Amino acid sequence: MYIYEQAEWPHLTWRKEALLEPLAKVAFLQGQVLGQMKSLGFDLQQESIWHVVTQNIITSSAIEGEHLDYEQVQSSVARHLAIPYSSPFPIDHHVDGVVEMMFDALENCQEPLTLDRLSRWHGALFPTGFSGMHRITVGSIRTDEKGPMQVVSRSSGPSEVVHFQAPPASSLPTELAEFLTWTNKPSEEHPFIKTAVAHLWFVTLHPFDDGNGRITQAISDMLLSRADGTSRRFYSMSAQIQKQKEEYYHILEKTQKGSTDITAWLLWFLDCLAKAIVASEAVVDGVLRKAHFWQRAAQHTLGDHQRKVLTMLLDDFKGNLTSSKWAKICKVSQDTAGRDLKDLVQKGLLRQEGQGRSTHYVLVRTEQE
Repeated sequence: MYIYEQAEWPHLTWRKEALLEPLAKVAFLQGQVLGQMKSLGFDLQQESIWHVVTQNIITSSAIEGEHLDYEQVQSSVARHLAIPYSSPFPIDHHVDGVVEMMFDALENCQEPLTLDRLSRWHGALFPTGFSGMHRITVGSIRTDEKGPMQVVSRSSGPSEVVHFQAPPASSLPTELAEFLTWTNKPSEEHPFIKTAVAHLWFVTLHPFDDGNGRITQAISDMLLSRADGTSRRFYSMSAQIQKQKEEYYHILEKTQKGSTDITAWLLWFLDCLAKAIVASEAVVDGVLRKAHFWQRAAQHTLGDHQRKVLTMLLDDFKGNLTSSKWAKICKVSQDTAGRDLKDLVQKGLLRQEGQGRSTHYVLVRTEQE
């Protein structure tokens, strides 16, 4: 028997005393990271949000087995945040749709969650009406014409693992209406508890043909933004769930096959959330290192091409930087690329490594960077 087949569903319960310590821990960490971010100033905050939202979108899709192009997502998020960033590749409409959904969840986090809004999110995820090679119903709840909805993963090995079966499509209008009413209603429960319950509830319903995991994550981010009192994301729950993907599907399956007492699920969610907030420190450290680098670089006169490539190097440039890559990125001759690189070496911003065909260039870092 699944949780939604229990007589008490959807009235979920938990042992409040077991959650007091984990809630206090997460609230403390939340206060720390929000205070730290406020001290950074607007530009560095934007830089942090850029990285966190990009990571959020990439990992939210990866949990469902879809792998988006990192640079396209990064470029689309940068454009939304009005951060100067040039990508050598055009942005896929699908990527833009995922980004639009995420920012609607964040920037309009105080707006009611409605079926129309969920349908628009679903439409943004599947602008072509296809999921891979399969045509799906977009913007409407599923019909189960092709059989019952099963929630699967490929956490271990190539074969799919069925974790649970979602409620029948015939029950969804009533089920979704109750979920949306509860989500939009002011609650006496702690916002983190509300987020965890909403996550479990929606992923249980799995109301669409595809994309339910990504929409679940968007709902979680919307409610976490309400909890933080800001639409600016400074930590990524999706990234942490992706790191603990096997644990995530295990606790989901265990909860689906258990009673309506979801204390174990809430404890797992709060622990995952605490780890997500702690992990955000690495993002802040990276942003500060970049800021220190640009402070040092400001002592020199740099050309537009030099700024462009240095920015790319600071943003996890893939592979080694060579004069050929420089020429291709900046659309200049090999001689011009060589002169620009040599100039940056002389200014102490780049260091040449290797010889002959192995020659490449790396950033020169100080202890602060």
